[in-house]
Amino acid sequence: MVRVKLDNDPENDLKDKDKADNETMERTLSRLDMRLSKIATDMERTQIADYVDLLNHPLRLMWRNLLGGLSRGVGIAIGFTFFAATILYVLRIIGALNLPIIGDYIADIVRVVQIQLEGKIY
Repeated sequence: MVRVKLDNDPENDLKDKDKADNETMERTLSRLDMRLSKIATDMERTQIADYVDLLNHPLRLMWRNLLGGLSRGVGIAIGFTFFAATILYVLRIIGALNLPIIGDYIADIVRVVQIQLEGKIY
């Protein structure tokens, strides 16, 4: 038996349309799946779950911020002390060289710092 396709056959048009719709839907779902996989991977990489968990426990967040602030403050204090001691040491060495203008200026600075360290009023 030979079937002849008629241009106006509604049954064949519906089948072709359904097939095209299914292919379009499959492509759309495939793209959506790829995007969702990428979003899930990015969220795992940024550890968003840990961040949300931290936001849900405000006491833990405050404790971590307190410890972080104390650590930074102590680090800055130690660093500045080391830096200032190094500068004063270098100034004393330069002052001991008795350079005419620079030596007097540096000697005055060292004298002021020593007086301040001893607690005397300048």
